[in-house]
Amino acid sequence: MRSFVRLPAAGLLFFVSAWILMLFAGITTGDVGIKPFGYTTSMIVTIGLWLTLAPAIGAVARPGRRGERRRRPAPDNGAY
Repeated sequence: MRSFVRLPAAGLLFFVSAWILMLFAGITTGDVGIKPFGYTTSMIVTIGLWLTLAPAIGAVARPGRRGERRRRPAPDNGAY
């Protein structure tokens, strides 16, 4: 059920992040030296960022291979 909710949330997050990118590009135009760009260009840049960063984030967030779990060391009680 969670995956059913995550897909629309990711879509909404995409459009909001493209809008925020457009705003920040407009705000920092003079400091960075770029021309302000519209929402369509901002969406293309956001798609590029998502396609570049998503596999890297997925690889880092993956806990490991299936079936492998990290084991905690046994607690040391001091008794031998």
